[in-house]
Amino acid sequence: MSTPVHNAAVGVPPAEVEINIGLVRALLADQRGEFAHLPIEPLASGWDNEMFRLGDDMAVRMPRRHVAVDLLRNEQRWLPTLADGLPLPVPVPLHRGGPGRGYPWPWSILPWMPGGPADLDPLRADQAPVLAGFLKALHQPPKHPGTPHNPHRGVPLADRADYLAPRFARLAAETGFITPRIRQVWDRALAAPIDVEPTWLHGDPHARNVLSQAGRLTAFIDWGDMCGGDRATDLSSLWMLLPDIAARHDAMAAYGASEATWARAAGWAVNYAVVLVDAGRVNDPRLAAMGAKTFAMVEAGG
Repeated sequence: MSTPVHNAAVGVPPAEVEINIGLVRALLADQRGEFAHLPIEPLASGWDNEMFRLGDDMAVRMPRRHVAVDLLRNEQRWLPTLADGLPLPVPVPLHRGGPGRGYPWPWSILPWMPGGPADLDPLRADQAPVLAGFLKALHQPPKHPGTPHNPHRGVPLADRADYLAPRFARLAAETGFITPRIRQVWDRALAAPIDVEPTWLHGDPHARNVLSQAGRLTAFIDWGDMCGGDRATDLSSLWMLLPDIAARHDAMAAYGASEATWARAAGWAVNYAVVLVDAGRVNDPRLAAMGAKTFAMVEAGG
């Protein structure tokens, strides 16, 4: 990772359209009038989508960037085919909205999921087998043609190397995160073969896409990156979500995977840590804190 820093850090991207409560209510009035009278509350502005609470038991999800449109369609098309086989709630769309009132893209009404983001309510150690069980249920070979491919998830880690190189270099120059241990884990992951068949993936299992209540895992949300590919992408969540090495070992034992798969999973954890810290330092301290926690878990070894 000797690549020089050749570009500036980029934080959470700005929205490409203006989305507000008035727009949400107007779209509801036009397309699902029975919901237009319900209270609407802004929830979160993420990397790709705006979220609003709708009444007591629903949410509205709207792309804020054009690049997120296909990710939303991913959720609308594929999540209903997986939900019945999963042991935790997932936000299967209740309604597929269309463009209108100047808003150019599709959008979704989702069921309200219990809990809050796991970066604010971290998982307890006893949730290790729950996390492992969910991932094991999800990681099944796709049974339908046309499974989405994601060039950023489920791919060989070598495909990520050029993207990560300037970010590695920047963090190495400006922070203390890129230690010999982190480089060793990354290099080992690059060398590890993909020794398993492609399966379904969540694709983005960091702590803001996982919900918890009092440390209990309650739901996985934000399925835009779902695709077929290397399960090690999702298994990185054992480093991102669990509180200590012992809990991670419990999850690893409950899941069961090869040494090569765990090596790749640790490398994917480094991947996420680099991206989260690099972007979060610009304009999102919560992302940066998530990345720092993940670096610490990888650094701890075990």
